Amino acid sequence: MMILSVILTAGALFQSAGAPTPHFDVRASFSAPRRAGPAEVAVQFVAKDPDVKINEVPAPRLKLSTGPATVVSVPAKPSAAAKDGGSGSEPGRYLDLTLPVTFPVTIDPTAARGSHDVKGTVAYFYCSKREGWCRKGTAEVAFPIAVP
Repeated sequence: MMILSVILTAGALFQSAGAPTPHFDVRASFSAPRRAGPAEVAVQFVAKDPDVKINEVPAPRLKLSTGPATVVSVPAKPSAAAKDGGSGSEPGRYLDLTLPVTFPVTIDPTAARGSHDVKGTVAYFYCSKREGWCRKGTAEVAFPIAVP
């Protein structure tokens, strides 16, 4: 009986590893290319706990798994302005979550016209100064892309 409870507990831990974090809601949206710029995917983080912050370095990463878009290999600087982590005794730089983090993307020129569903994963690192820990977070995102 003890072995069964250990196995069930370990299984629950592995299942929760891919689950969304309780600290952030993560949404993504597509912006068509502008005059001189590339198309972009904007990722918006909404903190559920005001004490938890997303690290500026390493920067969040986006990996697309389906759809006609590909993240440009050299990511642009996040559009979210960084905030100081505090005094010299508390090092760290964190993203300003009032602004989205943007990722330049290219659209497959052979993609069929119309709307396409895109799915991907956002990876990021975040910390709680109050509780003294840092973690890696991942979130699944999905959004439509309209190919003209």
